[in-house]
Amino acid sequence: MSDTERAAAAPVYTASHWGLYAVQNPNSADMQLTPYAGDADPTAIGLYLNHPDVEALRVRKPAVRKGWLAVRKGEPGTPRGSDEYLEIEWDEALNLVAEELQRVRSAHGNEAIYGGSYGWASAGRFHHAQSQIHRFLNGFGGYVRHVDSYSLGAARALMPYLVASMDELVASHTDWDTLAEHTQLFLSFGGVPAKNAQIAVGGTAEHRVRPGLAKMRQAGVRFINISPVRDDIDTGGEVEWWPIRPNTDTALLLALAHTLCVRNLHDTAFLNTHCVGFEVFEQYVLGQTDGQPKTPAWAAAITGLPAADIEQLALDLAANRSMINMAWALQRAHHGEQPFWALISVAAMLGQIGLPGGGFAVCYGAANLMGSPHRRLFGPTFDQGRNAVKAFIPVARIADMLLKPGESFTYQGATHTYPDIRLVYWAGGNPFHHHQDLARLTQAWQKPDTIIVHEQYWTPSAKMADIVLPASTTLERDDIFYATREPVIAAMKQVQAPVGEARDDYSIFADLAARLGFGDTFTEGLDATAWLTRLYDTWRDQLAARTDVTLPPFDTFWQQGIHTLPQTGERVVLLDAFRQDPVANPLRTASGRIEIFSKTIADFGLADCPGYACWREPHEWLGSPLVNQYPLHLISDQPKNKLHSQLDHSPHSRGDRINEREPIYLNAEDAQARGIEHGTLVRTFNARGSCLAAAVPSPDIRPGVVRLSTGAWFDPARIHADDGDAANVDTPVFDKHGNPNALTADVPASSFSQGCTAQTCLVEVERWQHAAPPVTAYTFTVAPPAVAPAAAATTPSGPSHTTTR
Repeated sequence: MSDTERAAAAPVYTASHWGLYAVQNPNSADMQLTPYAGDADPTAIGLYLNHPDVEALRVRKPAVRKGWLAVRKGEPGTPRGSDEYLEIEWDEALNLVAEELQRVRSAHGNEAIYGGSYGWASAGRFHHAQSQIHRFLNGFGGYVRHVDSYSLGAARALMPYLVASMDELVASHTDWDTLAEHTQLFLSFGGVPAKNAQIAVGGTAEHRVRPGLAKMRQAGVRFINISPVRDDIDTGGEVEWWPIRPNTDTALLLALAHTLCVRNLHDTAFLNTHCVGFEVFEQYVLGQTDGQPKTPAWAAAITGLPAADIEQLALDLAANRSMINMAWALQRAHHGEQPFWALISVAAMLGQIGLPGGGFAVCYGAANLMGSPHRRLFGPTFDQGRNAVKAFIPVARIADMLLKPGESFTYQGATHTYPDIRLVYWAGGNPFHHHQDLARLTQAWQKPDTIIVHEQYWTPSAKMADIVLPASTTLERDDIFYATREPVIAAMKQVQAPVGEARDDYSIFADLAARLGFGDTFTEGLDATAWLTRLYDTWRDQLAARTDVTLPPFDTFWQQGIHTLPQTGERVVLLDAFRQDPVANPLRTASGRIEIFSKTIADFGLADCPGYACWREPHEWLGSPLVNQYPLHLISDQPKNKLHSQLDHSPHSRGDRINEREPIYLNAEDAQARGIEHGTLVRTFNARGSCLAAAVPSPDIRPGVVRLSTGAWFDPARIHADDGDAANVDTPVFDKHGNPNALTADVPASSFSQGCTAQTCLVEVERWQHAAPPVTAYTFTVAPPAVAPAAAATTPSGPSHTTTR
C-alpha cells in the first residue's frame, strides 16, 4: 500500500470534552461521528456536534447590537438583552473591535479591560479559546484576569494550605483497580455521579467511572452515599443511602471526629509524623474551644441523621480500609471551605492517607480524570505571554466587580480593589449559564461600555453582547487531542467547512493584532498549521528529554491519526510517597505536612474562616428561619445530557424535557402537599427570581429538597398584570426555561476564598396557574444590513447605556 493509500485508509478523528470520535464520510452531507473503539462506556452527547438542530443556531456573520451602534451615533441606546443585531462584514467588525480596544486603553488603561473569559471552550491544544484570547490581550498590554473556578472556588483557595493544590490532587487520585482490590468501605459525600464524569478537560479516550464502580461492587466493597439525592451514585448493586440535610456535611464529619477522639480510634502516630495542628482541632471537636462538644447527638439535630448511625459509622471507618470521597458540590456553598477541611481532618485521624484504597478523594465522579491508571504527562501548550496588569478578581465575583468599581474585597488574607471595567472581551464561555443570581448579573452587564464575544451559537451570552464574532467549531479546524492521564493522543482533523463566515479564534486575533500593531508578535509569522507543527515538535522534544516517551514525527502522527502512549503499569495511590517518607517527600504546605490547623489562615483573622474545620450556619438552610417563607432547599447539579450549557439546543439535551421545560425533581410527599403531579408545570421562586420547570415527584430525593439541574439556556421574560396574578410572579427575573441560576445567590463562600455558593439556596415551588409562555431560548433572528456602523464614538467617554455608572 502506498503512503497515499495508507493516508486515505487511516481513520479520521475529532474530539470534544465528552470523548474521542471517529468520523465517517468527512466533509460530506453523510458525515457521522462514532465513539472511539477503545472507549467501553462512551457518552452520546458529542454525537450531536453536527446535528442540523445544533447548526441552525450558529452565528454566521459578525453582528453588532443596534442599541450600541445608536449610542455611537449620539442617539439613545437600549439595555443589553432587549434589542436586535445587525450583520456586518468582517472588516467592519474587526475595525470596530480594534477602535474600541484602543479607545478604552487610551482613556482608561488596560486595567479597564476584563478578559478573564471563563468557560470550558472546546477540546484541542491549540484552538483553546482562553489561551488565544489571553495571548492576544497580553500582547495588547494586559487585562484584568480571574483566579479559581466556579466549580472549585473554595477548594482551590483552601487545599494548598492544607495538603496540595486541587490540580495536583485530582490528577493523582488512587486508580480504580487499586480501589477494587483494597477498599472495604467507600463513603461518599455527594455520591459518584457518572453523569458528571462523561466529561474531562480536553477530552477523554475512555470513560472509566461506571466500569470502575462496577468492579468495586463485584469485589464486595461497601458503599455509603451521604446525599439528599439517592441516585447520584450507581454501582449496579446496593448502596446505603443517608439522606442528609443539604449544607450540613461538616457537622456530620465533626461528629465522626468526636467519636474517633473519645473512642481513642485516631491514629496518633500518623498525626504526629505527617500532620500539624491536631491538638487545636481536637479541642474544638471536644467542645473545649466553644463549650459545645461535637457529639453525634449534636450533629443529628443539624443533619437529620440518627445519632447512633453517626457513631457506628465512625467505628466502621476505623475498622476498615476506608476511602472517603467528597463531591465538589459541597464546597460550592456558603462556608464551602469547611466540609473539605473537615474531610482532610477526619481522613488524617484515620491514618489511612497514602495507603492503597484508603484516605480521601476530591472527587471520584466530578470528571473522568480521577481514578485513571494511565501515565501522567504534560501536554503541548500555546504560550499566553505575560500579563502586565496585576489586578484580578476571584472568578465568581464578576458582578461585584462591575457593580462596585473601586470597592475593596479580601482574598486569602489580602485586601484588593475592584477595577473599573469599561470593556469585557469573552471567548469560549457562557457567563449567563455559570453565574449565580442572573437578575443581578443582568444589571451588572449593563455597566461596561462595550462587550465583545466570540461565539459559535446564539447563546444567552451572545444575546447580551454588543459585538458578536462568529467562531468555528472543533469540526471545522485542525488540532491535537491530548488530556492528562489519557492513553492516546490523536490528530483532530477538520471534517467540515466552517458554517457561514465563521473563523477560528487564532485567525480573528491575528487580524486584530495586525490592526493594533503587534501582529508579528502574536503570530510569530506562523499560520495555524505551522503552530500545530511547532507545538507538537516542541512537546516531542521535551518528552524525549524528560521521560522515556518517544513520539513519532509530526507528519507520521498526522497520517496515522492516533498514537498510543507507553504506560508504566504502576498503580496510582494518592500521596503514597508522602506517607512512605514525609521528610524526603514533603507537601508544599507551610509545614511540609498535612495542616489540620493552619496558622497561616488563622493569622488572617477571618471570622468566617478560622484556622481549622468548624461548623458555621449557612445564610440559607433548612434550619434557618427563612424556611417559613421558602421551605425547600434547591440543589442545582450538573446535567446528564450536556456539558454545563454546551449543546443545550441539541436533540439529546432537549429529549429529556417535559413540554419543553427542564424537569425539577421533588420528594413525592412534598409534591402531593402542593397538588403537583408528574409533568405539572411549576414555578420555583424566591426573592431573587423565579423560573418554570416540569415537576417529577420522586422517592429518591429527601423531603424538603428539590433538584433542578443547570444548563438550560437563560430565557427571561417580563410578567405583566394581564398575565394573571401579578403578585405571584413579581420577582426580579422570570426565566421561562428552567435555569436554576435565576434563583441562586451571588454570595461568596467566605472572605477567604470568595468562591461560588450555588448550592446554598432556599425556594418554594407552586403550580403554574396560567398559560405556559413559549420557550424562546432557541429563537433568534438577526436583522439584515440596513445602515453602516458609525466610524467612531461621538463623545470622548465612548458608548454608554441607559443604566448609569
